[in-house]
Amino acid sequence: MSPQRSFSVDFEETVAIITGASGALGSAAVDRFREAGATVCAVDVVTPDDEDSQLEPDEGVHFYEADLTDESAVESLIESVVDDHGRLDHLLNIAGTWRGGDHIEETDLESFEFLLDINLQTAFLASKHALPELQETDGAIVSVSARSSLEGGEGDGPYRITKAGIRLLMETVAEENQGTVRANSVMPSVIDTPMNREMMPDADHDSWVDPAEIADVMAFLCSDGAAVTSGAAVPVYGDA
Repeated sequence: MSPQRSFSVDFEETVAIITGASGALGSAAVDRFREAGATVCAVDVVTPDDEDSQLEPDEGVHFYEADLTDESAVESLIESVVDDHGRLDHLLNIAGTWRGGDHIEETDLESFEFLLDINLQTAFLASKHALPELQETDGAIVSVSARSSLEGGEGDGPYRITKAGIRLLMETVAEENQGTVRANSVMPSVIDTPMNREMMPDADHDSWVDPAEIADVMAFLCSDGAAVTSGAAVPVYGDA
């Protein structure tokens, strides 16, 4: 049974690509956009039959397996979605990961490049190749930045740097596409996911933000209700 929503959005006859769709936030966004009537193209390297997947596709959700760090794979993905469904209206860049680590002088290049690839390059490539289609539909992009990207921090600098890059990427796309494609980011604090609970068992989980609540904000940012909102970085902190 779908949860009771305090607001409604109508995405009938629209097509959405949601990356990172097998994770907690991605699957919540898939559910929200499907509930609103969108044709949802769920993208991940983790397939729905994987034990780690939280995605449950139905007849309105179409799964596409793709490595979003590979430009040719992203190009093929966008082509396939448009060939299959005729258009593209929404892109949600949710694919990403968190890693802590060492101080900068002790951080190896491989660790830094890993976060650049998974967090920032995926959003860059998906946005780059989706934009020509989104310009045709006056569509919208919403990407996931992070509250922690607003300042430096000890031990997780590369993560914060990549999430700050996502915010600047969306601001750039918004500036370059005034009057056509709207681009915004959301900035969660700690998301209440099984992985985060496992990593931080003693934290105050009640203060964390529910993935479904973030998905609500992402849906609003893609809706006509946010028609005048572009280039924004929206806090989704919950009670943190």
